[in-house]
This record gives sequence, C-alpha cells and structure tokens, in this order.
Amino acid sequence: MTSFQSTLGEEEGIAEELAASQREISIAEFFEKNKHMLGFDSGARGLVTAVKEAVDNALDATEEAGILPDIYVEIEENRDYYTLVVEDNGPGITKEQIPKIFGKLLYGSRFHAREQSRGQQGIGISAAVLYSQLTSGKPVRIESRTQDSGVSNYYELIIDTDTNEPEIDVEKELSAGESSLRGTHGTRIEMDMEANMRARGQLHDYVKHTAVVNPHARIELQEPAGEIKAERAEDAGLPEETDEIRPHPHGVELGTLIKMLSDTDSHSVSGFLQGEFTRVGKKTADSIVDAFRDRHFGREMRWRPPGVDADVDLEAVAVGAVSNKDATHTKQFARAVVEAIEDAERVAHSELEALVADTADDVEADTGTSFGDTVQSNVVDALWSELTADRAADVFVAVDAATTSQKDDATVRGLADRIASKFDGDGRDRVTKDTLDEYVHRAAERTEEFEDATVGETARENVVEELWDLTATVPDDPPLTREIADDRDTASELLEAMESVSVMAPPTSCLSPIEADLVEAGLRKEFDAEFYAAATRDADVHGGDPFIVEAGIAYGGELEAEGGVDLMRFANRVPLVYQRGACATTEVVKDIGWRNYNLDQPGGSGLPQGPAVIMVHVASTNVPFTSESKDAVAHVPEIEDEIELAVREAARDLKSFLKKRKSMRKRQQKQNVIMDILPTMAEKVSEMTEREALDVEDSLARIMNNVLVEREVDDGTVTIRVENHGSSTADVDVTDIVAADPGDPSDGSVVEMDGEWFVKWSPSVSGGDTAELTYEVDGDADGDLTVQGIEDARLTVTQ
Repeated sequence: MTSFQSTLGEEEGIAEELAASQREISIAEFFEKNKHMLGFDSGARGLVTAVKEAVDNALDATEEAGILPDIYVEIEENRDYYTLVVEDNGPGITKEQIPKIFGKLLYGSRFHAREQSRGQQGIGISAAVLYSQLTSGKPVRIESRTQDSGVSNYYELIIDTDTNEPEIDVEKELSAGESSLRGTHGTRIEMDMEANMRARGQLHDYVKHTAVVNPHARIELQEPAGEIKAERAEDAGLPEETDEIRPHPHGVELGTLIKMLSDTDSHSVSGFLQGEFTRVGKKTADSIVDAFRDRHFGREMRWRPPGVDADVDLEAVAVGAVSNKDATHTKQFARAVVEAIEDAERVAHSELEALVADTADDVEADTGTSFGDTVQSNVVDALWSELTADRAADVFVAVDAATTSQKDDATVRGLADRIASKFDGDGRDRVTKDTLDEYVHRAAERTEEFEDATVGETARENVVEELWDLTATVPDDPPLTREIADDRDTASELLEAMESVSVMAPPTSCLSPIEADLVEAGLRKEFDAEFYAAATRDADVHGGDPFIVEAGIAYGGELEAEGGVDLMRFANRVPLVYQRGACATTEVVKDIGWRNYNLDQPGGSGLPQGPAVIMVHVASTNVPFTSESKDAVAHVPEIEDEIELAVREAARDLKSFLKKRKSMRKRQQKQNVIMDILPTMAEKVSEMTEREALDVEDSLARIMNNVLVEREVDDGTVTIRVENHGSSTADVDVTDIVAADPGDPSDGSVVEMDGEWFVKWSPSVSGGDTAELTYEVDGDADGDLTVQGIEDARLTVTQ
C-alpha cells in the first residue's frame, strides 16, 4: 500500500498543499484533546481536580482581600451528571473580569509575579470549566458579588476552544433575594460533569490536608455520603502578605539570562546586575564584574623584578627608553618608576602601565616636564621586556612552593620551564584559569615523558592554584549588555561569574511559609496524636527563585498503627493528591534511614511503618512541578536537600520523644515490680517490729527518685507537700478542687466555677528540695488533687 509520504514530490504543488493544511492551534483546543495533562484523565480524578482548582482560587481570593476564608463545597449526584458547587466569602470579582477568569485559559495575574501563590499559570479553574463543558455539554454557572454591592453578577458561559475566548449564554444581575450566595459578598461556581465518587478517599484527604496547611481557613464539604467540616484553628490569622521580588543571581538559567540582557534598559553589566537582581548592591556587582573579567579577558600574570645580583639596571633601561627630555627629570622619573616596581614585588602588564602613568603625573606636577603617552608606552615596553626575560625562574618559585619536597630540582625545573614557555604569546601574559590548567597539565605530561618523573593530579591542581594566586584582574571595561546578549559564550561567562560569587540569600518577603507553630497547630487540629513536631528551614535558592521547606510529624494516639505512615505532600499550601511515586518528596522520605529515629523500616528503605503522619511543605515563587497537573514536585537537588534537612529536624524531636517514652515505660515496669513486692515487705516488717505499717507510696518515691506530692488536712488547713527526690528541677502544675471557699492560698490562685473552687500553683522544685503549698478552708476540706508537668512514671501522688 502506497503511503502518503512516499508520493511527496511526484506532482507539482505538494508543498503548497501541505502548507494550506497548517494552522494555528489554540491553547484551549490543545487541552481539549489533552485534558489528562491537567489532571482530568478520569471521572473520579476529574472531580477531585475540579474541587482542588476551585478551592485554591477561593483561598487565594480571600487571603488577598484580607478575609479569613469560609469555603463551602457541595457535590450533588444527579441522574446523568454530578454537580459541583464551590462558594467562598471573598471580595467578589468585577463584572468585566468574570468571563475572562473562568472562560479563557492562560489568563491570570500571577504568571509574571515572582512571589508565592497557589496558582500562577491561569489554567486551573478554566480547565475545570473546559472539562465540565466537554463531559456534560452544559455551560457553567457563576455568580459573584463584590463588597458593598447591592446586586450580584450572574453568568452562564462556555469556552470557545477555537479561539480560547469565553462564549456567554446568559448575563444578568441578581438582587439579594434572587441570589444563591450564602453571604453578602463572594463568588459561587456551579459545574455539571461526568464523574464518580470512586476517589472519595482522595477527596476527603484533599479537604483534610488543605485544612492542615491552611489552619486559618474554615472548609465545609457536603457530598452524597455525608459531610466534612474543618474548623479554623484557634487564634490562626491570615498568612503574611508577600512582596514581589527580582530573581536571585544564583541558579538563573542561561536562556533566561540572555533574555534579561536583551530586555534590560541598563547598558553596563554592573547596572544590569544591580537593577535586575535581588541582593546585588554595588559591592557584590563589582565582585561579579571582576569574576566576569577573569573569565572573559583572563588574568595577567605578575612577574618579579630582576634581583640585585642580576646583570640588569632597570633604572638605566627606563632612562634609555626616554628621549628628548631633561636628563635630570628623566632620571627622577626612571628612579620613581623602578621604586614603585620594587615596592610591588610582582607586577602585571596593566599594573606596570598604571604605575608608569601615575609616576609620570607625579613627576610632571613636581618638575613641569611632561612624559606623554608615547614616552610611557616606550618605558612600559622596555621594562616589561626585562621583567619577562626569565619567566621560568619566577614560575620555578611558584611550582616549588606548590609541590612536595619529594620532587627533585630537575623535575621542578623541567615543569616550570615548560609552563613558562606558554606565556610567550600576546606579550601581556593573559590567561584564563581553564587555559592555565591546560598549560600545567600539558607541561606535567611532557615532564613525566622526558624527566621520568611523576606529577600527580594533586600536585597539578596545587600548581594551578599557586600560579592563579599570582595573577591580576585586568582593568578592561567589560562588554555592554547588548553585546553579551548577542554572544552566547560571553553570556555563559557572565553566568559562571554570577554563580561563583557569594551572594546573600534572597529575602523571604516573597514567601509565606506556614511557620512551625502553625504547622503543629494544623496537625493537632486534624489528627488526634500523642506527639507533634514541626520545623521550618531558612530560605534557599533554585533557578533564581527562593524557596522554603517545612516539615511536620504527628505520632501515636488515635493514628492508624498498621502499615506505612501517612505522607502528606504540599506545595504553596496546596495538597498534592496524586502521583505520589513520582514526587521528589516521596523519594527523599523513603531514602531517610528511619530506624535511626526509632521508626520501623523493613528492608532499611521505603516509607517507615507505624502510627505516624509526616507532612512536607514546599513554599516557592516557582515550584518546579513534573507536569501541568501540579501533582508532584520535580527532582531538583537543592529542594531535595532542604526536604531531607527539614524532615530530619522534625524526626530528631520524634526520636527524643520515643526514646524518653521507652525509658518511662521501663521505669513504670520497674515501679510495678517494686509495688508488687513492697506492700508485702512493709506488712511483714510491721508485724515483726510491732510498729505501724509503712507508707509504701513514700518509700516508692524515694526508691525511684520520683516527685512525691502529698495532701494533708489538719483542722481546716490543707497542706500540699511537693518533694523532689530526683536530681533535676521539677516544674509542676498542681490543682486542688474543693467544695468550700479556700480563701487566699499561699503563692497560688483561685478560680470559682459552678460551686467549686480550683486552687492552682506552679512551683519549681529543685532536686532534693521540698515545697509546701497551703490554704485554709471552712467546711468540707476533701479535695480532688491533680498534678501535671511530670511524666506519670516519675510521679507519686497521695491524698
């Protein structure tokens, strides 16, 4: 069978025929056929993704307006479709913007902003609208009312996939009585779509996890099988507002740098660096420019002046290079030049030019005799010829200092001679570090060949560093920004220079991390555990974008004890529900040796086992996701390193907790054994000595070095004695509940509630000391004593 391709060229006009079939593809049309790329690859996942996109938009809208989010999600199963409703209490959307936000892909306000936000590309909610119309054929219904407005704007619309523009079916205003909004302002969207509830678990996880990393939000989900209500954490306020920043010099990619160089208004490299990047002031810019010069122009080798034993008179050489000048003034000029060279000890060509020029100015000011550019050039050439007459001797000194004493003089001399011979080129002895490295390695190989000696890699590297330290940065002006933008190699040299200079970490004002205390509060709110820990790392940089990693761990309590831990992944406060196996967070957590933190890890790798929840949050101005669906963080070494450090920081607290708990269990077991024996022993001793029975609780406290708390009543005086038999200070909270007014207790406080009085103290008792807490009471002195602040295994209470 003849293929279409095989007929190409057989008849005239085929190229024109092919060209006629080519046309532009709109972004909406592209995603219409590739909706799986956005997370809408099935009915189950499509529903979860639509909820996620709508809730993310709602959270962003409310936070930007300074409103604590109240978000309502409803899923209703109809005969043919599911109807999704998402409503927020945000500031509302203006009438002109509603069709564009919901009916146009790649439309948004955050794509070019270098600050943390949940959405950036302007695809999410419009992609959900596209999925809705593709699967149901129905328009979405949007209602929004701005603050202080008496009416709502209502639209029914679809996306025209040929033009990527909204197509409006219904547009009208609704009065307060006609409105479906639950509040006085906000936005409500209703979408019909083919879906199912097979991913109910992921949906519930998304809501619960969103509540963990957004403790300031209240989220309600109503779905066919029931409801979930995630309340706002107590005292949880809005996240800190973020500021847009410029990119950081570290991590910018070459293509991005070239584009920035093409677009900048600055002509100079220094101005470009200071104007387009964060944390780059004049001092840092100068350092980068110097590093750029080193790569673009190379450095100049410095040479020593001839020694006193040399058969060269530099002063006479300088005098001989000057003609038609007063002899006395010429001699003064020559002497001053030579003294400056000797003071410098080593001189590069550009440094020689500078000191000759400076000396000429000084002598002219003193004598009135001018030594112009031609004279200065002649003097520089003459002196430079003498300074470089024996380069090998200078290189020998450097090579000898960089190599071990085991190298014989012949080897060192041979290596130095071969390196020095490479500097006979342009007369200025300029060399980049890479070229210098080539010089040394070639010379070393030739030396090994002809001198029958070994010059190893370490020796070669040491020689390169020693010689590089003898070079001088050139004073040449760097190319202009437009010239660098037109030359990829030069731009690459600038990029290398930027990365080589130490630059202060970027400001974190562009980021809004949850912060460790609220990470812990979110975990406490959603998980009934025994232990909580959280860590927030300092900012780092990837690709010019700053990022912060946070981690939290909840352990024990009501958490599921069987199977692996529950790993929760987040990016910019958004849960990552799918593609767990493709995520860098998962790989990092799997690779940690959890046995070191007292968690079971069969095989020594993989997710640990036990009743625990591990959460990791990456906050960035540009999170690197693996795909457009934003379900997994890409494997970026800088981010992976910070994830590991954050998780390990929280895990160290878990290790301490588990170690202490294990110790307390052993202590409790020991106490149990003692209490099995001690009462019998006390009874026998009492019988044999015919004395009153011993108080075994007191004895146990002394044997186990416990904190003993005793309550005694004597004629209306209640005394609570706190004896610390341990070696460390005990900070205890003691509460005694009585049914009569206790008056004014010593060093304590009283709270009356429902006919009962709560008498409270918080003494700090040093090891071996005793504290007595007293109060007077008329009537019933029976009390209910509770003690907190001390582990049960270290506490003995008698009353």
